Amino acid sequence: MDILSLARFQFGMTTVFHFFFVPLSIGLGIAIAIMETLYVVKKDEIYKDMTKFWSKIFLLSFAVGVVTGIIQEFQFGMNWSEYSRFMGDIFGAPLAVEALLAFFLESTFIGLWMFGWDKFSKKLHLLCIWLVAIGSTISALWILAANAFMQNPVAYEIDVEGNRAILTSFSGLLKNHQLWAEFPHVIFGALVTGGFVIAGSSAWMMMKKKDLPFFRKSIKFGLILGLVGSILTMGAGHYQMNMVAKDHPMKFAAMEGIYEDTESPAPWTIISGIDTKNKKTDWAIEVPYLLTLLGGQDSYKGMDNVNKDLHKEHDKQFGKDMDYYVPVKTLFWGFRFMAGFGTLMALMAVVGLFLLKNNKLEKMNWLLILFTAGIFFPFISNTTGWLITELGRAPWTVYGLFTIADSVSPGVTAGNLLFSNIIYFGLFAVLGFVMVVKSKRAIAKGPYYVDQSEAKKDGIDPFAKEVF
Repeated sequence: MDILSLARFQFGMTTVFHFFFVPLSIGLGIAIAIMETLYVVKKDEIYKDMTKFWSKIFLLSFAVGVVTGIIQEFQFGMNWSEYSRFMGDIFGAPLAVEALLAFFLESTFIGLWMFGWDKFSKKLHLLCIWLVAIGSTISALWILAANAFMQNPVAYEIDVEGNRAILTSFSGLLKNHQLWAEFPHVIFGALVTGGFVIAGSSAWMMMKKKDLPFFRKSIKFGLILGLVGSILTMGAGHYQMNMVAKDHPMKFAAMEGIYEDTESPAPWTIISGIDTKNKKTDWAIEVPYLLTLLGGQDSYKGMDNVNKDLHKEHDKQFGKDMDYYVPVKTLFWGFRFMAGFGTLMALMAVVGLFLLKNNKLEKMNWLLILFTAGIFFPFISNTTGWLITELGRAPWTVYGLFTIADSVSPGVTAGNLLFSNIIYFGLFAVLGFVMVVKSKRAIAKGPYYVDQSEAKKDGIDPFAKEVF
């Protein structure tokens, strides 16, 4: 593999692994804040138990997310120094605010919340977890502000002599319409992730017939959160798709598998046989008129004509004949996996809540198995969505301004990258294994577990509620 391919693989691997934990920690943080709010308002101890129990998974995901985030930041200096030089003035501002304000807020109050159960009043303690949840959400806002600039550059000028972008308006960076398409989609997706991790883990414990009242309450909470998040994600995703159609016509055409311009009104393709070598679609199963109804346009340009437009617009700018086609199959099937699993989770939530209301869910082991498998569904949707966002921007790191090929560090060698890829892959494998094992053990113990040998030593009833 060449240097560029190795650098891209490493960044993709690091980003995907980090993004497993970003929506999980955001979603669980909000879920736990809601649980504790219910405890303070309703004064029902089960919500306190739920808060403390599910916070174990939240704290694990938060810790691993921090570690993987730091590793990801190393990439900019290691493999993408030319990108960092070009984007430094733009990228630096939101990342500095994220580190100094948002991350400081969440990391400070997460410590106060962890150790403040018996030291603060209920309302003050509740405020701490809400500040953690708000800090995590704001942290995502600043990261996405930088990413939105890469999707749709705004509020900048080019320093021709230094060949770099200069920020002209910080408020203009925040007004980027791509930011307000991405941000709600990510946050609502995080709610789905948190909800289905809670629901799926609860379903696993319900199959074991362990602590049923606790896990019935937990699965109901998770499914409600997942359903609300799913509906909101669909709305945010629809809005973002409209933005993609306007700003990135090549990405949109690839997501729909369109090589030639559509007829009017435009049909939506369910599945198709895409021939990337000959740049054509061999066959397709379509729903007439649906793409026009969803996107609001009578017809859409295909990749072939978009490619011609991009050649006219950018070849002279970059002084070379570039390939503007994106990974079509990845985007086409990635979109269907993202939307398909998103729809499936919404249906699962509706069915699960209906069966819970009628006291039937815990009797249906096959459905509990499906809900347990559902733990992985939001991660599939999140990952495919992120791949669409990033791979669909090719051949640029900053759309229309700076190419991927020009972004890589000039000093790295293939050997350097191969070595660091192996090290990072091993590190991620260990972190992922530890996260899964620790989470499984914490859930399997149940909410009221007390180590019997330690309990006897301290004169505590081993079957009493755990003192968290």
